[in-house]
Amino acid sequence: MQEKSIDKTKKKGGLSKSTWLCLLIIVVLVPATIFIGWQLGDRKYYITSVLIIFYSMIPFFVSFESRKPQARELVTIAVLCAIAVASRAAFIMLPAFKPIIGIIIIAGMAFGARAGFLTGAVSAFVSNFIFGQGPWTPWQMLAFGLAGFLAGLLHEKGILDSNRKVQVTVFGGLVIMLLVGPLLDTSTLFMMMSMVDTTSALTVYMAGVPINAVHAVAVMLTLFLLTKPMMEKLTRIKIKYGMMEAEKEPEEVIWKDE
Repeated sequence: MQEKSIDKTKKKGGLSKSTWLCLLIIVVLVPATIFIGWQLGDRKYYITSVLIIFYSMIPFFVSFESRKPQARELVTIAVLCAIAVASRAAFIMLPAFKPIIGIIIIAGMAFGARAGFLTGAVSAFVSNFIFGQGPWTPWQMLAFGLAGFLAGLLHEKGILDSNRKVQVTVFGGLVIMLLVGPLLDTSTLFMMMSMVDTTSALTVYMAGVPINAVHAVAVMLTLFLLTKPMMEKLTRIKIKYGMMEAEKEPEEVIWKDE
């Protein structure tokens, strides 16, 4: 029988130490690095981006503290990153229409908050080799990673039910409109800091609403169409090989259309 791996740092009813570490990195270390990189100016965003990828890998590998990571686990995350990058590149002619967050959310639900953050951060960085690197890249890495982390965390706690397509779809739209979109709009303000006042800030946020709305539609369509087939396959892989967040045999998956 295939041996199932268990994150022994996880406490009953609470978060694992590696998840707390990931949360600390997201809330403190990544914003601090972005701010310092912005202060340094020039092309320091490359260094900032690499540092964020390094940070995102720390809690992911800490979860392997009781065992050695298996190659298939790392390959699975790499494949999800590649799918996410391809989903963004496929709509290069429609810059605001970005299904990438939908794939990242699914990755978070399937493999947990840590894997979700790692998938989001890496996908944002790699896809910008197509769309263009810049001082906005670290902000995108943080925003995309946050979407994956939040999806994984809420799914782990039973708040976000991957069996309910409508719930997941609405969640994707809200994440874009209330978290990812405003965070990326804030990055615009940082890049024009010398001329920012209340009026210009409101203008930036208001101008971002229609763009964020298109982004939200892309993510919602992606989640509505792909959550069921992708979760079925990823859950089967996770359980078969005892990967990452798999701690016990799951109950039979029943997909519900609301």
